[in-house]
Amino acid sequence: MITAVDTNVLIDVLRADPNFGRWSALALGRCVGEGEVIACDAVVGELAHLYRDPAVAARELQLLGVVHRPGGLAAALEAARVQRRYREQGGGRERMLTDFLVAAHAQTMADRLLTRDQGFFRAYFPRLQILDPTRLERRLLSGREPLTPQRGR
Repeated sequence: MITAVDTNVLIDVLRADPNFGRWSALALGRCVGEGEVIACDAVVGELAHLYRDPAVAARELQLLGVVHRPGGLAAALEAARVQRRYREQGGGRERMLTDFLVAAHAQTMADRLLTRDQGFFRAYFPRLQILDPTRLERRLLSGREPLTPQRGR
């Protein structure tokens, strides 16, 4: 199982976010235990800019068990296609190409995407399996559901 990870989950974990850090860390750990966890160029770039020395971000990713995996041409073209559709449907400027690159990378390179930004990704990438760490871990702790939710949830 390959899981792509979004920047918001990594920031939750690395900054020990008081609201989401625990849930994101638990979900990330489970995903690492189930297979490879990958980050695209956009995620690595968003994370690295938070550090005075960007090489620290690379070390942090390694410690978390996250591997950088470039998305390639297919992901870039898919991101452009979906962003164009978003804009044609009246989408505003709050969504940047980075969001589309993260989702297109996950759709072409992984089995699922670990993110807290589920609504947007579900709307524009309906085939992409989304794991929301805040919802996922609560269900797991309750013992009601397995880690891998069904598509479209």
